[in-house]
Amino acid sequence: MEYDFTTEGAPRGTNSVKWDMKPGVLPMWVAEMDFPVAPFIVDAVRERVEKGVFGYTLVPASYYDCVMRWFFERYDWAIERGHIIPVSGIVPATSIAVKALTEPGDKVVFFTPAYNCFFNNISNQGAVRSECMLVWNEAARRYDPDWEDFEARIADPATKAFLLCNPHNPTGRLWTKDELQRMGDICLKHGVPVISDEIHCEIVAPGLKYVPFASINPEFARNSISFVSPTKPFSMPGLEIANIVSANADFLGRMDRVINIWEHCDVNQLGIVALQAAYTPEGAEWLDQMNAVVHENWLELRNRFAEEFPRVRVATLDATYLNWLDFAPLGLRGMQIQDHLLEHEKLWVNAGDIYGSPSCMRINLACPRTTLKRGLDLYFKGLHELL
Repeated sequence: MEYDFTTEGAPRGTNSVKWDMKPGVLPMWVAEMDFPVAPFIVDAVRERVEKGVFGYTLVPASYYDCVMRWFFERYDWAIERGHIIPVSGIVPATSIAVKALTEPGDKVVFFTPAYNCFFNNISNQGAVRSECMLVWNEAARRYDPDWEDFEARIADPATKAFLLCNPHNPTGRLWTKDELQRMGDICLKHGVPVISDEIHCEIVAPGLKYVPFASINPEFARNSISFVSPTKPFSMPGLEIANIVSANADFLGRMDRVINIWEHCDVNQLGIVALQAAYTPEGAEWLDQMNAVVHENWLELRNRFAEEFPRVRVATLDATYLNWLDFAPLGLRGMQIQDHLLEHEKLWVNAGDIYGSPSCMRINLACPRTTLKRGLDLYFKGLHELL
């Protein structure tokens, strides 16, 4: 079946954070798609709503079976039912994991630039951020780990966790199995558990494949906590559903204790329904088509920058729908560009400051081609004005 990726799926007037926060602005900032939610998900949610019952909800066995089947069939990741804890979202799950595995003053290693919530996930616990800056690889047009710095930070006796983003937001890196193996081996060597945010795992360029960190070997599964959710790849973050997965009973026990202390126990009943509708053959077909559209959008962006601003570092987008651009070669800063675009072009694109890289910007490419072209026209108009 052919699905609709030509219509903006979040029109103004829906109390949308993306579309209604700044009227009159084209929003290409927050990590939320502009595609309509897949019709089979809408139908499943509609059927549930029509029952007219919105009470406290149990998570059914069919939900766990669906999660286990999806990740085993697509990614060869064997998950047991007892290893899954449903939660409302991955941001709270990350905070729960940091609280469970660290004490105030402990260090948490993570790669920067980083998803902006990581900074607060760590600091709000009283833990210390140990930032391992990724290194630009000009030949591959991507960001790579500084392995020497990474191991030095993991080996620090104060380090109690490594917070991984797999695939990586905001650089669009799809970590290879060899890279994940190296990260996991270093963490095992120094007794450091891995917390892996894998919410972008379904959003991968055609021909490439995501590798779940915990699927690589049993040792990694026991030394890690992973987070997965259909909300990002299926354009439904408002339904608030995610899963904590770990094969380590001690980690799960600590997480469960934090969940109960901080009252994170309940999940959205419509999210339960939506997940089961998404993790289906129809969902797989929808994802393939969506990923193809995002990849074509990235090729359009890359080619236009190559023509007009070839010195800008456009990171190869192997995963996520968020492209990372470095304007340091032009002598521009992200906030300078963001402020100018908002004021003069009515275009909202995120500056890299909140991700730890002030010369960079992040742009959302999960939109219809017409939206992309309109946004790029405004982007390039603003850049020419600044230069």
